[in-house]
Amino acid sequence: MTSADLVLPPTDQQTPTAALLQAPEAQVLELAIGDMHLLLEQHGYVIALYPSGIRPEHERRLHSIRSVLESDRIALVKVDLPPLGVAVLVRQLRQLSICDFSPGVVASAARLLSHYIYAGALLNSVARLDRVPVSLKSHAKSWVPGSQFAVLAGPEPQLVKVGPAAEPLAGPDFGTHLLVAKGNLQSEWVQETLAPAWKVQAIHDTSVPADSPRWWGTGKLVEFAAHLPDLSVLYQLVSSVRREKCHWCAMELIGDRCAFCSAPLPVSENRALPAGVPHHGADESPGP
Repeated sequence: MTSADLVLPPTDQQTPTAALLQAPEAQVLELAIGDMHLLLEQHGYVIALYPSGIRPEHERRLHSIRSVLESDRIALVKVDLPPLGVAVLVRQLRQLSICDFSPGVVASAARLLSHYIYAGALLNSVARLDRVPVSLKSHAKSWVPGSQFAVLAGPEPQLVKVGPAAEPLAGPDFGTHLLVAKGNLQSEWVQETLAPAWKVQAIHDTSVPADSPRWWGTGKLVEFAAHLPDLSVLYQLVSSVRREKCHWCAMELIGDRCAFCSAPLPVSENRALPAGVPHHGADESPGP
């Protein structure tokens, strides 16, 4: 992981932690290469998950390390999620890493699982939001004192102005937990309005990731991410997808692209992602 604040506490005693791949200004290249080599010696493979909003020099550092080591056992996986969504995805991959999946399947599962993370934020303004489509009308409303906007970045972008007559954000149709990170915006809307509308099974609090204000364009926010918390459901979801072997590096994968060498599957071998996940009632716990 590229930032320590994106490593959430484990959900149980079996979930391992994540290694930190530091930014160039925090560690010289020689030491970074040495740390990566040690990780490979200890674990055999490394899945480096990092957000698409990472600084270019940090991303170049990751590619430089893999190039210097000439290793085909390092997967560089870039995901287009808000910071809290990235943190949730990192923890889910940590959970899956103890299962009987191959490194290639765990790495390529990042793209699949990101479709089941409902990541968004409550904002006091969308004037500087450039990650989600914002209409001119919404921009104008941003200048009205006291305005608040509920924004969903994924899996499908949404934006609504919060108010008594506002339609709620379209949420997941499967059982989730809601992770909430309160920034400098005093509001209980996420807990009191969004959570009941989405019929979440539990709410957990955490700290706002350091990069969230930059990502959302404001520090006055409450960031949230609804996700599948249960390892048995994550396992079932990943297991339901057809596995292929990469024709270039021979790594096992799911989806249409190898996470280790980035080679796409031949067109005739592409398989669609599953249409959904096992449904669980709002008052039920996910089953095995």
